[in-house]
Amino acid sequence: MKRRDFLKSVSGLAAGAALPAVPTVISSAYADARSETLLIVSEGGPNNLDIHGIGTNVPGYEVSWNCYDRLISHEMKTGPGGVPYYDRDKFKPELAEEFKIDDMSVTFKLRKNAKFHDGTPVTAKDVKWSLDRAVSVGGFPTFQMSAGSLTKPEQFVVIDDHTVRVDFLKKDRLTIPDLAVIVPCIVNSELVKKNASEKDPWGLEFTKQQTAGSGAYKVTKWTAGTEVIMERNDDWVCGPLPKIKRVIWRMVPQAGNRRALLERGDADISYELPNKDFQEMKANGKLNVVSLPFSNGIQYIGMNVTKPPFDNPKVRQAVAYALPYQKIMDAVMFGLANPMFGAAKDKPTEVAWPQPHKYNTDIEKAKALMAEAGLANGFETTISFDLNFAGVNEPLCVLVQESLAQIGIKTTINKVPGANWRTELNKKEMPLFTNVFSGWLDYPEYFFYWCYHGNNSVFNTMSYKSAEMDKLIDGARNAAATGDTATYEKDVKGFVDLAFTDIPRIPLYQPFVNVAMQKNISGYQYWFHRRLDYRALAKG
Repeated sequence: MKRRDFLKSVSGLAAGAALPAVPTVISSAYADARSETLLIVSEGGPNNLDIHGIGTNVPGYEVSWNCYDRLISHEMKTGPGGVPYYDRDKFKPELAEEFKIDDMSVTFKLRKNAKFHDGTPVTAKDVKWSLDRAVSVGGFPTFQMSAGSLTKPEQFVVIDDHTVRVDFLKKDRLTIPDLAVIVPCIVNSELVKKNASEKDPWGLEFTKQQTAGSGAYKVTKWTAGTEVIMERNDDWVCGPLPKIKRVIWRMVPQAGNRRALLERGDADISYELPNKDFQEMKANGKLNVVSLPFSNGIQYIGMNVTKPPFDNPKVRQAVAYALPYQKIMDAVMFGLANPMFGAAKDKPTEVAWPQPHKYNTDIEKAKALMAEAGLANGFETTISFDLNFAGVNEPLCVLVQESLAQIGIKTTINKVPGANWRTELNKKEMPLFTNVFSGWLDYPEYFFYWCYHGNNSVFNTMSYKSAEMDKLIDGARNAAATGDTATYEKDVKGFVDLAFTDIPRIPLYQPFVNVAMQKNISGYQYWFHRRLDYRALAKG
């Protein structure tokens, strides 16, 4: 991509069409506009602008976070390396101006001057409709709400135009944190209802294509797979007015092109580059590079346990012993990850997640397990990955393919377009795959509720079901709610041990969020969703 092609999309920076490649004289107006415009380049972009939409991908989270408000959000604290980091246990008002937690409910007083992007006032009716929508549309958003025991529209009660009460079905320490994630965002209910239909009562087709929120930014242009342009909402009242007026987020599939745009100063921020690039950019010091471990997250190899041969625990254990863990750490991650393998055999299980399992690369042991499973001659299968994150996933899958071939497992690599990845995960038909899951609420029982519980959410990608596992997860959730520390610790250790014995998914490492930005960019914050929060960013 040429510099002038990239800058064409910065609307309003200069009169006329194409800009010269390097202006001889930069006017003060141009400089001001450039200082208020953020240029982001990434591998993939959103497939849906609505977090409640079917199959909305991870880049879609970034749009929702910045364009919609939630009732509450997290306070910030100082994290690793001095980077601002969300505080898991402290909350502040956002669309609410105050909130009061009682024994079995929480009451929110809304800001009276909050407006949606079309100028309509935000009311308690909008809040109720939005939360009703989240618990009713099904799929990912409804399961997410259930993680905090938010499951019924009757729980959301309008008191008056600016007061809403959320009633608790039971004591659950995840309820308040679950109201601060991306899903319970507040939607312009009247606008969406006008664009709904009998077949689509929640207006999902309408909100897939445009934002209908009250957040700090609004989407003014979206060309799927190419770019998203967002403009600041100057009437936003839920926090300090952001310094950045315009965000241009361009999809640039080639990692080399993204790096070149950054190093030439044509782009301000990028992520999803190969880890080797991040290490090199850190070393040359021309850009700021932030590297922080995913909170509550792992990259893993998953196996569909409902279909042969991965329904056989011995086959799954064989795969666990055949994986080239250290090669992946060295050749794919370049050390920018925490290993989740090879724990000492005598190391006790911790009351923590993530934590390393005891498997390590042992090809002979893997072959013996394959023989015990009656598959000494191996079998053929596919290994799938999300092309939106090809920079890591593709070399990782090549190494896994080479290693599994040593025990007779012949794999064909299946590259799934990023826009389709969530849909393919939902089908639960892929036999072998790699994926990342990072739990938004940083508690072990939350991760396991999503990934191992028999409720079989989208992120239980292995379709794993175990009555014993469910009992331990439910027990830990109940113990956390009542402050029963002894039972909580016993159940967490129990479900971690069971996950490593049954091994339906094999943790590889805890990835790092790597973000490279120009030296004049400030205000980066780490959030549980790992995406950019434009509201705090500024350009010097």
